[in-house]
Amino acid sequence: MSQPAKPQSAISPVREENFPEWYQEVIKAADLAENSEVRGCMVIKPFGYGIWENIQRQLDRMFKDTGHVNAYFPLLIPLSYLEKEAAHVEGFAKECAVVTHHRLESVKQADGSMKMVPTGELAEPYVIRPTSETIIGAAFARWVQSYRDLPLLINQWCNVMRWEMRPRIFLRTAEFLWQEGHTAHETKDEALHETAQMLDVYESFVRDHLAIPVIMGEKSERERFPGAEQTLCIEAMVQDRKAIQAGTSHFLGQNFSHAANITFTGRSGGKELAWTTSWGVSTRLIGTLIMAHSDDDGLILPPRIAPFQFVILPVTPKEETRQAVLDACHALAKSLRGLTWRGEPMTAHVDARDLAGGTKNWEWIKKGVPVRIEIGPRDLEKAGLAFARRDKGAKEKEFPAVADFTASAADLLESIQEGLLARATAFRDANMVNIDTKEAFEAFFTPKAEREIHGGFALCHWAGTAADEDNLQKQHGVTMRCIPAGDQYVENGTCFLTGQPSPRRVIFAKAY
Repeated sequence: MSQPAKPQSAISPVREENFPEWYQEVIKAADLAENSEVRGCMVIKPFGYGIWENIQRQLDRMFKDTGHVNAYFPLLIPLSYLEKEAAHVEGFAKECAVVTHHRLESVKQADGSMKMVPTGELAEPYVIRPTSETIIGAAFARWVQSYRDLPLLINQWCNVMRWEMRPRIFLRTAEFLWQEGHTAHETKDEALHETAQMLDVYESFVRDHLAIPVIMGEKSERERFPGAEQTLCIEAMVQDRKAIQAGTSHFLGQNFSHAANITFTGRSGGKELAWTTSWGVSTRLIGTLIMAHSDDDGLILPPRIAPFQFVILPVTPKEETRQAVLDACHALAKSLRGLTWRGEPMTAHVDARDLAGGTKNWEWIKKGVPVRIEIGPRDLEKAGLAFARRDKGAKEKEFPAVADFTASAADLLESIQEGLLARATAFRDANMVNIDTKEAFEAFFTPKAEREIHGGFALCHWAGTAADEDNLQKQHGVTMRCIPAGDQYVENGTCFLTGQPSPRRVIFAKAY
C-alpha cells in the first residue's frame, strides 16, 4: 500500500528532519536577520529589529514601573578595572575582545600596495564590554557618599561583545543587544529583594508578552555568574526539547563594592560597603521566541510582540475596482489602529505592493503575523472580509462582516496570545520527566537515531558536586539548568548519580 503524500511546507528541512537548519531557514524566510561580514556578528533586519523594539519598549516600561531609570556607560573598559575582580574576569577572559592601539597608519608594501597598520599603542588596553559591572561600579563609587544616596536603580540598553566560537543568529553571536540592570543598596535584604523582584519581572514578561512558559530557579554554584553570590534564572523549553536560559538576575553581595570601593556613610556614621545586583536579557529572547512557537511554514508571533498584529492584503483583480478595495483596506487599518488591546493601540499594515496575492500571503505566513486579512471586490459588495489566524492552518479562513470583525478584534488577539501560551505550556509539561536512576537518565538523553529530537527536562534528585556536573556535561552534553523554585519540587529522595540523600529535585537538560 502506498504511503500518503507528505504535506508541503514553506520551510525545508522541517523541524523533525533537522531542527538547527530549520531554525536558520525560519530566520531567513521571515527576513529577520543575516550573518554579517564580521565573523560571529549579525545584521538585524527591519522586521527582526521591530520585534526587538517591542521587547525593549515593553520591558523598559516594566523597569520604570519598579523605579529604575536608564543611563549609558562606556563601551570600552580599562583592563585594570577587570583585574580588580579576579573571579569575574576569569569567567569572561576567554571571550574578551581587547583594544590595544588608537591609530592606523598607511605603510607601503614591497609590491607598491598600501597596508593599514595599527600604531599608537595604548598605555593601558581596553576591553570591549562583555558586561559592565566593573565600569558601572566605578561610577557608583563616585555617586554614592551616604546611605541617603541609596538605592541606585540603573538600567542601560546597549550592545556587548563576547568572542563566540560557535555563533548562531540571535542565540549566540559575538556582538549582541541587551539590557543590563545594575543596582546598589544599603542592606543585604534590599539587594536580595531586588534580585528576586527583577526575576519576577522577566518571568512575567516572557510568559505574558512572549507567550513562553518558564521555570524560575537558582543556578548551581558551577553555573553561577562570575563574581556573584547567587544567580537566579528563568529557563524555557523550545521545540527540540532543549533549554534556553531566557534571563538572569544576580545577587553580587559586596564583592564588586569591595573591588570598586563603593562605600557610603551609614546611619550610625561609619563607612559601609554597598550591596549590589545585576540582571539582564538579550536578543537571545528572539531566538527563544522562534524556537518556542514557529512551525514548518515559518515564524509564529504572539500578538503582543509582533511588529504588526494585522496585515491587510488587498485583492485587486480588476483595475476599475482597485482604488475602492485599497480605500476599504486603509479604512479598516485606521479602524483597527483606533482600538486598544491590553492597554496599547492595535497595529495594522496594508500591503499594497504590486505582487501576486499568493506571493504576499505566503510572505506574511512566513513572517508569522498573527492575523492576515483579505478584502476584494466581492467583499466590498457585502461589507465583509476574509481572515486567517497564523496559529491555525494556512488554508483555514473565516468570513465575517467588517463591523463584526472590528468588534471582536481584541478577543481575537487574546485568543491567539493565550492559545500560544497554552500550547507551549502543554508541550513543556509533556516533556518534563521525573528520573531516579542513572540508567534512566542516560537513556533519556541518548538519541536513538541521528538527528532525532529527544530528551526534555529531567527532574532529578541531586547531591553531586561541581565535578560531577562537569562529567555529566562531557559525557552527555547535559547541564543542571536550575534548582527550581516551588514546593512541588521539594521532596526527600536519593541522588540518581551518587546515591546520597537529596531534599528536592533539580532540572537537567541539554541547552543552547
